[in-house]
Amino acid sequence: MVASSALPLGAWIGTRHAPSRVVTAALLAFASGALITAVAFELFADAFVGGGVWRAGAAFLAGATVFIVVDTWLDRYTERRQATGLGVGYALLAAVTLDGIPENLAMGVALLESGSATLLVAIFASNLPEAVVGAEKMREGGIGPRSIMLIWGGTAILLALAAVAGYGAFSGLSDSALAWPLGFAAGAVLASLADTLMPEAFAEAGRRPAIAYFTALGFLLSFLVSAA
Repeated sequence: MVASSALPLGAWIGTRHAPSRVVTAALLAFASGALITAVAFELFADAFVGGGVWRAGAAFLAGATVFIVVDTWLDRYTERRQATGLGVGYALLAAVTLDGIPENLAMGVALLESGSATLLVAIFASNLPEAVVGAEKMREGGIGPRSIMLIWGGTAILLALAAVAGYGAFSGLSDSALAWPLGFAAGAVLASLADTLMPEAFAEAGRRPAIAYFTALGFLLSFLVSAA
């Protein structure tokens, strides 16, 4: 619930006083760095320790492949709507859902191993700016604030249920069996970083050196949270 609450919070901000594009880009970049920490030191590391290089590697590549295939199909499906602000808003909503399901499943699985504070911070940080921008574009496209809040609130409930499902479905599994969902989620999340979060950060603010710096900052602070 804490991780998913970033979506209605971001939607509320986007329907009222959306931050500048530079601030949004910095938030997206910070989230990218934070998710790199979560993938490297929580998801894939646990998959590797529990399942070895072949099981973890195969699951990782499967997760990346599934995300790329589904995301490519989604891009083609929404391509004709991208030219309008409303289309961008719905595309971001779809991207949040597509990214968020493996991320929240991963958080549910990670809760079987640890408190998963790093992944919680990373998911919250990635959801907030995407919801802000998506809600802002929907508002510009003529959708009312109440409808926007219902849309993003419903998405938050869906992603919260994904975390519960990840925890419930995989509890009781051995470490070697748990390597499959952990590795799969790691591959899907890393693919979403390269395909969605990082490109959006640079698209929002252009090639500003500060954007790369915020990515490094997100990695560093999330690593410190993980190591604490």
